[in-house]
Amino acid sequence: MASAQSMETARLQMVQELEIEMMADLYNRMTAACHKKCIPPKYKEAELGKGESVCLDRCVAKYLDVHERVGKKLTQISMQDDELTKRMQTDQGAK
Repeated sequence: MASAQSMETARLQMVQELEIEMMADLYNRMTAACHKKCIPPKYKEAELGKGESVCLDRCVAKYLDVHERVGKKLTQISMQDDELTKRMQTDQGAK
């Protein structure tokens, strides 16, 4: 029983670490893409201008929206695939 519990704990820790890694990757890619799009290569001022700030806000919002939509679609596809796999296994078991 303790072995199964420790395996579950290790699995949860691995899932948590993977989630952190994926979020860090999302943040890094989003930061790079929005920086490239919204901030000119030569800085004129130390602070962000109003236009740059607005551009960054919109870019980040769009990036996160697309990330959420893709995640939902992938989850939907995965669930459909799981259902199809279960049906195929049930059909093969009935034969």
